[in-house]
Amino acid sequence: MKKFILSALLLGAFTFAMQAIEPQKNAVAVAAQQQPGEKTAEIKFDTLTHNFGTFSEKEVVKCAFNFTNVGEAPLIIHQAIASCGCTIPSYPKDPIKPGESGVIEVTYNGAGKYPGHFKKNITVRTNGKETAVVRLTIEGDMQAE
Repeated sequence: MKKFILSALLLGAFTFAMQAIEPQKNAVAVAAQQQPGEKTAEIKFDTLTHNFGTFSEKEVVKCAFNFTNVGEAPLIIHQAIASCGCTIPSYPKDPIKPGESGVIEVTYNGAGKYPGHFKKNITVRTNGKETAVVRLTIEGDMQAE
């Protein structure tokens, strides 16, 4: 009898939780939909990859990824996240107007990491309709000293 009551309570709690989640998913989907003819932002990078070549593990290397808002609405970069803690991206926090450019700077510090070839990704999330998520890649060969 206890198992039956416990099972009924768990089923009820699960049903309640699913009903609470469903309206949130619908609200997100409605907010993401844009009306026909509505202006949208689009990000376009000059390049999606950067190779640092060979460098010493004592060096902190940096690169810049240039981009342009090729859309008709202001571009907002929500976040830029690196695949590990040794890679640090910095990006503009203010909206980029249509036709204007910006830069995402990436710093790689391999101190204390294994020497050799590395390849790291930076995931950029924007309000662009077609290119809401872009993956940038850095790579290189770090030599031990």
